[in-house]
Amino acid sequence: MTSVRFSAPLIGRQDEVRQVNELTRAARSGQGGVLVLRGEAGIGKSALLDHARRTASGFRTVRASGSQYETELPFAALHQLCVPMLGHLDALAAAHRDSLQAAFGSGTGTPDVFRVGLAALELLASEARERPLLCVVDDAQWLDTASLKALTFLARRITSEPVAMMFAVRLPCDVGQLDELPGLFVDGLSDADARKLLAARSHMTLDEQVRQRIIAEARGNPLALLELPRAGGFAPPDTTSLPTRLERGFQARLTDLPDAARLLLTVASADPTGDPGLLWPAARRLDLDVATTSSAATATGLIEFSTRVRFCHPLARSAVYRAAEVAQRRAAHRVLADVTDPVTDPDRRAWHRALAVAGPDDNLAAELERSASRARSRGGVVAAAAFLERAAAVSLDAAVRIDRTLAAVRATLDSGDTDTAADLVTTVESAAPDELQQAEVDLLRGQIAFARHNDGDGPMFMLRAARRLADLDPVRARECVLEALEMALVVGRPGGVTDKVLAAARWAAPAQRPPDVLDALVRLEEDGHRAAVPLIRKVLHGDDGSDGPLWTRRPALAVLLAGELWDDHAHGAIVDWLMKTGRESGSPFVLRLGLAQATSYAALTGDLGQAAAAVAEEEAIADAVGGPPIVYHRLQLAAMRGRRQEALELFGTATAAATAQGSGQLIANVHWAAALLHNGLADYPAALTAARQAVGHDDLFIAGVCLPELVEAAVRCGEHEAAATALESLTERTEAGGTASGLGIAAYARGLVTGVEDHFREAVEHLEKSPLLPYRARAHLLYGEWLRREGRRRDCRQHLRTAHELLSEAGLEAFARRAADELRATGEKVRNRSGGAYDQLTSQEAYIARLVATGATSNEVAARLFLSPRTIDAHLRNIFRKLGINSRRQLRDQPDLGA
Repeated sequence: MTSVRFSAPLIGRQDEVRQVNELTRAARSGQGGVLVLRGEAGIGKSALLDHARRTASGFRTVRASGSQYETELPFAALHQLCVPMLGHLDALAAAHRDSLQAAFGSGTGTPDVFRVGLAALELLASEARERPLLCVVDDAQWLDTASLKALTFLARRITSEPVAMMFAVRLPCDVGQLDELPGLFVDGLSDADARKLLAARSHMTLDEQVRQRIIAEARGNPLALLELPRAGGFAPPDTTSLPTRLERGFQARLTDLPDAARLLLTVASADPTGDPGLLWPAARRLDLDVATTSSAATATGLIEFSTRVRFCHPLARSAVYRAAEVAQRRAAHRVLADVTDPVTDPDRRAWHRALAVAGPDDNLAAELERSASRARSRGGVVAAAAFLERAAAVSLDAAVRIDRTLAAVRATLDSGDTDTAADLVTTVESAAPDELQQAEVDLLRGQIAFARHNDGDGPMFMLRAARRLADLDPVRARECVLEALEMALVVGRPGGVTDKVLAAARWAAPAQRPPDVLDALVRLEEDGHRAAVPLIRKVLHGDDGSDGPLWTRRPALAVLLAGELWDDHAHGAIVDWLMKTGRESGSPFVLRLGLAQATSYAALTGDLGQAAAAVAEEEAIADAVGGPPIVYHRLQLAAMRGRRQEALELFGTATAAATAQGSGQLIANVHWAAALLHNGLADYPAALTAARQAVGHDDLFIAGVCLPELVEAAVRCGEHEAAATALESLTERTEAGGTASGLGIAAYARGLVTGVEDHFREAVEHLEKSPLLPYRARAHLLYGEWLRREGRRRDCRQHLRTAHELLSEAGLEAFARRAADELRATGEKVRNRSGGAYDQLTSQEAYIARLVATGATSNEVAARLFLSPRTIDAHLRNIFRKLGINSRRQLRDQPDLGA
């Protein structure tokens, strides 16, 4: 409901007014921005919003307001904001138009919040082509979750649009996503300014002593300065919080009001829409005399009845609602449910019905469950959780009540609210009557633990669920075991989990079944790679009779198993599947996982430009969802590139994050990347230390892929026993896998240990058939280094030239310098590779340049990066300036696209 605000003059707000004016001035010149006003109730946030609306000459203003009673309805606030601009809907791309219509309930399909955000961005940009746009969002602490995500997305992406966004948030409410945006804390007025405001607005003659006390008690709050004189000046001091005092002041105006007028106010406070078309029919159902009661209610100054029903302040509305007796509130919600259209607004009707009942009602519970399903189909998982929780509360049957509560927990967890999910699951933890429901409780507790950064109990709960299900549902028990491992891998905390999973796999083994991935992991642990690899390969590629390749169900585990086999073709297939699935589904989670793996694969194959592009796109999506970027794939890119300072800074950041989150997997990745970096830099002692740490826990993939680094560093440091031991383990893995990549890498590691030339030749031959360019180049480098040390200068040059050419063209700078130094030692002149033109671009600019150079339009690039086409064009202007060019055609002719 929109609120009428006290239009207090902006006394003492010079600094705040200046910042608001700067925001609109910048938007007028095409540089969009956002400002979040934060402060307690009545502090003057709305007066600043009003100032922006009054002074933004030439702007189109659209507004929305959060509602305390609509936080469960998805996209309600975004719909408010967009309604005045829906005339541009037909001009949007079809996919964007469909997304908005689905979000607003006028279309079919399940809206993805980020596609909705991108569609809303296009809508705002279309509106702003005609004149600058001011978007004002009041009471943002009450925004529904879907709107909050979409509006935060918009706020991050309007920098190149003539759009200004302003939010007002009441403290001490926590709106985490908005806290990351540029903000302004609106504090209390000084005593001098408080005196000026009191003198300007008070029509009462106040005794100086009374004036002093009002100023002291108001603590600079403008609303308090305007309201406290109404209470007179001779009451004893009140020590309650100011918002509470103000609410009590509003409630005091109800004291002499007739019961019928108070009931009308209660109905108005219970309706979040402010629609007279609902209020007056509801009032008539209560047999209220509309003319008499509305006149009496208006006289209080609390409310205004016009084309919309408006309270003077949100505190006034909440004060009226709280002052009403429970029976009055229920009556208000009952008549509002009766007059709400069950076809066009079934969910709000169900919600009013839920608040009108005092006890169980199975019919209502079923209706609320249907509302939850509709809300989820529109992307409103928070709304779904609220409907399900209320459905559980009014369910008569205990088992059904528990099932609905567990469904509410799942929806709450999907929304990211782990604390509420944890609180809710405890309400049924001891009430679940059977092992199946107890297992479901354990599963949810495990998922909640995995979702929390520092909670290591996830595996314990999920494996306990598996044990409960072992006799009741052996197949599902086995899935629980696998889910524990997959989730541990996804959140980066596999330390010790694999051992627990393998122990569980032995007792969670139903009879009469074909071997599966758990059997493969058990065989790998007990019998080694030669015995386990045939089964691993079958389950990885789906040749075990399962429903398709493993990566379609367990992508994180599939990546590790492909790495364990040195199966680069499977790794590539996993990347392709993740990227295709992520783009088609619009799931930021799947797409980010795909981009992370695309970075790793591109780095391993030597396409550092493509790796950098994937990093840039993942970072853009992370920014869009308001989360930190994924780190582990960036470690591999930095290590391959070989820039010491850049890499070490990233390693330090990643180590700190991994330590804080308890991520053993990320720490292992740091050690692998450090070993690779230091081998490239010829800092072999540092490489040896890092490699030993990486292989120490024998983690899937990481231990195996780091063994070549350990062999090389150990040989260079004279640690021949350590090198031989590592070579033995590497040989077992690669011979079992039988891929050209694995066999070639093991062959050059063997050459380092034995000094036998045939081993180097074998490495070169195998790796010619491998897509892993860095390792192919390193085989030539190591062979050339060995030949030079054997005094065969002419023979070594060919391999060193090949190595230098491959490494320098790919941008593997540290290894390329090693090859160049070796060539110079043979007396050959080597020209250092000049920095590519794209080295001066940011990662996002390089990504945009690569896409545009391949013919992508601004609209296509914008969709990839969740940006507006105008923002892409602004980036292109910067790119052209840095590269000294002035057209897209010239961009296509530029070499070194990001390598």
